[in-house]
Amino acid sequence: MVVLVACAAPPPVTVVQTKVVEATKIVEATKIVEATKIVEKVVTPTPPPPPPYPVKGITINVPWSPGGGTDRTTRALAAILEKEFKQPVGVVNRTGGGGVVGHTATATADPDGYTLGAVTVEIAMMNWLGTTSLTYKDYKPIALLINNRAGITVRADAPWKDYKALIDDIKANPGKYKASGTAAGGIWDLARVAWLKAAGLTPDHVKWVPSTGAAAALAELAAGGVDICTCSPAEALPMAQAGKARILAVMADKRWSVLPDVPTLKELGADVDIGGWAGIAAPARTPDYIIDILDKAVAKAVQSSEFAEFIKTSGFWMDYKNAKDFAAFMTKEEGKYGFRFREGRFIK
Repeated sequence: MVVLVACAAPPPVTVVQTKVVEATKIVEATKIVEATKIVEKVVTPTPPPPPPYPVKGITINVPWSPGGGTDRTTRALAAILEKEFKQPVGVVNRTGGGGVVGHTATATADPDGYTLGAVTVEIAMMNWLGTTSLTYKDYKPIALLINNRAGITVRADAPWKDYKALIDDIKANPGKYKASGTAAGGIWDLARVAWLKAAGLTPDHVKWVPSTGAAAALAELAAGGVDICTCSPAEALPMAQAGKARILAVMADKRWSVLPDVPTLKELGADVDIGGWAGIAAPARTPDYIIDILDKAVAKAVQSSEFAEFIKTSGFWMDYKNAKDFAAFMTKEEGKYGFRFREGRFIK
């Protein structure tokens, strides 16, 4: 015979008991998470600090000839950085290809912070012409230093005493006169195109003679090989002060403080504001911590009395921008030159 024994039902689980169970689970889970964090700290070592920088000499490539605005500004900065870093900071002029050689040397250098380069407005222009595939993306910007406006410079013994005499002669004799300042399609060549267009003329009214930079073009001007130089008046200033050149006008929205008696083209009926900028950059894969060190060092350098004196005596248009702002500036510059090149019939 089977005997059935009645069992009492288990007591109901109270709300309090449920809460206790849930709290216990949370506590256990928290302990596991905390324990995992402790294990990770033990197992995962703290990354070592980056190596000190700089511990040896730095080279700065300049894509233009000695004596020009980019070269002089880069050398002035290098002298100050050398004192700051207590390491040699040398400048090497790597000219050729309308700026391609020097810009390429910097972009393709080891990204270790020991090869930097002066980068100029041409880096936003050369790819439009198909002379190189380089763009601002091939660099890590460090600082913009100067942004010199273009000008119109002639020899001191030239027959034109003012801009009106020059432009009247050009109109009467299209194609007779020659100008220089940089490579074909370079910034001073575009300045020539912009100036002639604003004056109601064509680029053919004044022929272009390519050069490796402003210094070389000014030497050619002095020798009589060209008649006009459209480089920055700041680059032509030493020659003008020596009585060998005359600056007739500046292509800016306001007069140049160094020579306040020289008019702007805008005042003379040709509204043109164009110039060439120069800064310092590193190869694109350079570590950020090195860029940060250089960014701060250059910021300190440009605020020094030594650099201020250089800017004052050179007459250059200083337009300092730090690494972040220079990067934004270069991005904007890249997109603005297509119209100028089409206007000058360099591209279709």
